[in-house]
Formats: sequence, C-alpha cells, structure tokens
Amino acid sequence: MKAQSIKFKSINISFSDEGKGKAIVFLHGFLGAKEVWKPFSEMFSKTQRVITIDLLGHGGTDCLSYVHTMEEMAEAVQAVLTHLKLRKYFLVGHSLGGYVSLALAEQNSDSIKGLVMFHSSATADDAKKKHDRDRVVRIVKMNPYLFVNEAVPNLFNTKYKPNKRGIDLYKKIAFSVSKQGVVASLEGMKDRMDREIVLKFAPYPVLFIIGEKDSILPYKELIIQASLPEKGSFLLLNNSGHMGFIEAKEETFKAIKSFILEN
Repeated sequence: MKAQSIKFKSINISFSDEGKGKAIVFLHGFLGAKEVWKPFSEMFSKTQRVITIDLLGHGGTDCLSYVHTMEEMAEAVQAVLTHLKLRKYFLVGHSLGGYVSLALAEQNSDSIKGLVMFHSSATADDAKKKHDRDRVVRIVKMNPYLFVNEAVPNLFNTKYKPNKRGIDLYKKIAFSVSKQGVVASLEGMKDRMDREIVLKFAPYPVLFIIGEKDSILPYKELIIQASLPEKGSFLLLNNSGHMGFIEAKEETFKAIKSFILEN
C-alpha cells in the first residue's frame, strides 16, 4: 500500500489507491488506520480498484480540530474521492468508518453503488454511551497508553480464540494515534446524528457484517437495522467480536466480494 496525500483545509489527508476495476473505498475504525485493510487491499486490488483513507487524526492524516465530527470526516473523505475523480464507488466502513460512511452517503447517495456496514451502526449514542465516552476522554487525557492497552483486547472475542497477533497489530496502530486524535474522535462519535433514515431510504444495497460476540455493538440491534434498507442484508459472524476483518478474514472477504460482484 503506497501512501499518497492531498491537502484539505491546510492539513494532510493520507490515502492509498491500488488496482483497477470497480472502486471500493475502505474506511477504518476508531484507533485504526488504512493499514488495517492491507490484506483486503492486496486481495481485492488484483481485480478491483481499492482506495483506503486515513480518517482525521488517524494514521498519516493530521488532526483538524479538537472535535472531529462525522460530517467533517466525511468531507475529508470526499476531498480524496474528488481528487481521484471517482463518480461511483462501493463504501466499506468499519465501526467509526461506518458512521463516516453514512454521513457521506447522506450527501452523496447517487455516487454509492453499495454500502458495507462492518461492525457499525446508524443510531446515535444514548445517554449512557455519551456518559461512557466522557469517562473515556478523561482517561485518555491522563494516560492514552493505558487506555489503548485496555481498550483494544475488548474489541476481540478473546473467549473463543486468544487473538494475540491481531491484538498486537491493532495496538501498534492505535499507539500511533495522537492524544488529540483519540479525544477528537471520541467527541465526534459522542455527538453524531442518528442516521437510520439514511439506511431506510438508501437507493443502493446495504450489507451489515455483524459479530455475535461483539461487546461494543449488540448484534440483535444491528440485525434490525439491516432490515431497514429495501436492499438490506446481513452476515452474522458466530465467533467474532468487533474485528471481523481480522477475526474472520476469509469469511468477510468472501462476503464483500460476493456483494460487489452481485451489484
């Protein structure tokens, strides 16, 4: 994955662009970076065009402010897509990347050929979740290293299979996110809008990839969301937590490949 960059509001946005064919845009989750998609990029770029983008404050992309709203993140993503002159593309968003995908879809629905919500949700944070995020912000401000060490393992279903390699990989990427980047994302996620209506009126097909053992997002709620779009479907990963692209790489790759070929 060869990194490129463009200027957006005086900061650098880092991305990669590999292969030729139908365009697939991959957006990583909280504490991630475009590198998490490397196995998918290597496989898909043999037959498709794969774009991976570092969201605001993550990877090689700079921080824009002290609160990164989903709308601002979507605007940064759109800047890359405009630079690449992409008119039609598939969107694959993991967790935070899914929130950003919905914000982008709200403004650019005609450009989207299909949306994959990868362990992500269209609903806004409830009062308890907002309170939890405020608590996490306080922890991050005191000791971001401690936060990453405790948070990352909880993203995986460690009861089924201790995924030390996956945890270590994600920790390494997460440690590179600055304190400002972590806090700005937490604040943006806390204040994000409910976008179930975007799903309900989506003119494109939507695939939800859901982890039955996801400790972040209850799988039953996501199954209900998957029924909102007219062309909605879902894949339930029985032994996966919040990190299906690592925990069930082959199964999720096949599901996305089928989704793209069918649409």
